[in-house]
Amino acid sequence: MRRALLFVPIVLLAGACSKEEAPRPPRTAEEQRAVDSTVGASALPGAGGVRGALAAQDSAAARRAQLDSMTKNP
Repeated sequence: MRRALLFVPIVLLAGACSKEEAPRPPRTAEEQRAVDSTVGASALPGAGGVRGALAAQDSAAARRAQLDSMTKNP
């Protein structure tokens, strides 16, 4: 019993003094799109919303490209 009472604080102190992990860098746009498309293709709740958001993003990018080409070639 005494060993257990000594063991618990030592383990807690060792855990508190351990080295922290470095934070992960944020995902790039390509990585995030890959994750989103995987979620959109799944049967998870809300996957339809993810698919809709990806479609809206694609539509906006196409529209932006069209407008950019119009301004470059008047």
